Amino acid sequence: ADYILPPATGLETAHYDVTFHALAIRNTTRYSDPMVPKPAGMLYDWEIYENLRLYLENESYSWSAEPPTTGPQPENPEQKIDMALRYGPYKDQNLSVQTLRDNPHGIDLGPLQSQLPDRLTTVNGRIDVATAPFLNDLTRVQLPATTHEPSATGSPDRLNLISRRHLRDNNSWLHNAHRLVKGRNRCTLQINPTDALRLAIVNGQAVRVESRVGSVELPAEVTNDMMPGVVSMPHGYGHNRAGIQLDVARAHAGVSINDLTDETLMDELTGNAALNGVEVTVEGV
Repeated sequence: ADYILPPATGLETAHYDVTFHALAIRNTTRYSDPMVPKPAGMLYDWEIYENLRLYLENESYSWSAEPPTTGPQPENPEQKIDMALRYGPYKDQNLSVQTLRDNPHGIDLGPLQSQLPDRLTTVNGRIDVATAPFLNDLTRVQLPATTHEPSATGSPDRLNLISRRHLRDNNSWLHNAHRLVKGRNRCTLQINPTDALRLAIVNGQAVRVESRVGSVELPAEVTNDMMPGVVSMPHGYGHNRAGIQLDVARAHAGVSINDLTDETLMDELTGNAALNGVEVTVEGV
């Protein structure tokens, strides 16, 4: 890295949830102040972004952890949140950041209110999901006509690796809670019975999964949940690395799917990194 930026951590930052309201079933609002002050020299994310913006706009701008004494001031998002609460669709509720501070468990504003089609600006009032770029790309992503059609490399023995989440331990930090990781091992390679038979792999057998960039070993789980030609590993495992201080997680270390992710694999349509569909080979150990 050319620069190492000093961001504050989660307990040192305020929080107003926006992202997960997209998954809500009721309109709620809540603001959380930092639990502890940030250490000297650290910056909130908004301060880092604002410093970068000011520097890009004026190269003579002096980067500092202290607010500039002259010129544009970095804008604390708390002020924007406060204005949105005061003058937004629920302004008749007398909302403000201070109101939310007085109600630390949040405020329920009632059931969700329909926003469509009024919020759409398209001529016909509809969302066009069949856009030309996606339609033109369909020929590239057509499913193989046969179960074991050769992959892009020309080898029928290569499988497409996808990730998965489990309900109880869907993120790595949950792996350090005994109640959530107890029971059967869920860090397995799920594989279709047809592929397992072809590769002479039986349920529970240790297998080696190898991509262009690395290999890992884990138990096989033969299941019809996987379509032929596709195998699946859960994400969030691999707790056996040096320096990890999570005793429960280390006892259920598993292996990391990131060790197989190919950094050269890109989604052709969007240009994004392709974290699924990595070509791998699988063999019994």
